[in-house]
Amino acid sequence: MTVALERPAPADRALPDTHAHRTDLLMVAEMIEPGTRVLDIGCGDGALLQLIEKRLGVDGRGIELSQRGVNECVAKGLAVVQGDADHDLVNYPDNSFDYVVLSQTLQATYNPRDVLEHLLRIGRRAVVSIPNFGHWRMRLQLLWRGRMPVTDNLPQKWYETPNIHFCTIRDLLELVQDVGATVERAVALDPRGRRFGRDMPIWLLNLVGEQAIFLLRRNGVDD
Repeated sequence: MTVALERPAPADRALPDTHAHRTDLLMVAEMIEPGTRVLDIGCGDGALLQLIEKRLGVDGRGIELSQRGVNECVAKGLAVVQGDADHDLVNYPDNSFDYVVLSQTLQATYNPRDVLEHLLRIGRRAVVSIPNFGHWRMRLQLLWRGRMPVTDNLPQKWYETPNIHFCTIRDLLELVQDVGATVERAVALDPRGRRFGRDMPIWLLNLVGEQAIFLLRRNGVDD
């Protein structure tokens, strides 16, 4: 099984000032069309919303669990409300956004399948990124140390982490199939933020990608 990985953005979609933003957020932004309606779930301090509103002219909205994050977003002039992905997405109507983004958050939800189904119901497209627990550094730490891995991308110890359901790239792809969705684009990043080439076998992608970003479409949705 292979997955077609995303090529670099064309010149008219490339985002300037890339040194000022996290690489994974830039990759998410490349998957979003300008001038669309976007809901960012678990938006944190609003870094992604700021980026896509400024560079892409999107109509952005956000949901953030922490009050501190909400306060930071509102102080930046962003339309963000406090909410929980596990409980509050049911209140959003079908097809109310063009894109729904869940960045580095799916593994921290109690019901990942339900959350993913809501993303695909609320938006015509969903952009989901995850840390990959199948990365070779993770495997090596488990094999040689016999302890839950700690990396730059997952820095908390097992008893401090907000993550509940660790998964691998292969796990997420199987879930995408189970909920009746299609992967339109994908990007895998190594620990230095470099992206991989196209048509990489899943087993290799699962081994060398520290994190992955997927653009998803539920089956039956047309452009």
